[in-house]
Amino acid sequence: MIEIVPENPALHAEAIEALFDRTFGPGHFAKTAERLREYSRSLPEINRVAVEDDKVIGVCRVWPLVVGPARMPALFYGPVAVDPAYRGNFLSLKITEAALEAGKDAGWPAAVLIGAFSLFGKVGFTVTPKNRLTFPGPQDPSRVMVRDLAGDASLLEGLVTAP
Repeated sequence: MIEIVPENPALHAEAIEALFDRTFGPGHFAKTAERLREYSRSLPEINRVAVEDDKVIGVCRVWPLVVGPARMPALFYGPVAVDPAYRGNFLSLKITEAALEAGKDAGWPAAVLIGAFSLFGKVGFTVTPKNRLTFPGPQDPSRVMVRDLAGDASLLEGLVTAP
């Protein structure tokens, strides 16, 4: 049976990194999103991990960030990864939904995600207007999305940076 649980770094961190390597390959460190992550720490209490028989089969990591001159707090969702053997049943969305609920329950106002709207639109993300959010590197504006958590994501505007 697959369970979705908060990340326990002592139990899950090594397996999560191995999953990222298998899923994305070494090139994932070159992405703009990694510029945000390299100066931050993910939030294990909000991260969600899918496990089956104590094996990590999926993950959604979540990172604090700030946006614009007002330094509005928000959460950055991703990477989201699922073991190839478990793809096709929307496990990535189930893990992301659980992490979104945890972020909302913790009082974070908004979520930011870089990904495919065709997938993440199913869990409430909307594509931001072009140039509303900018990143520390090139980013396809059609993949930049936000979602309300405990506040209003439409208030986010400006440069997205680590806190």
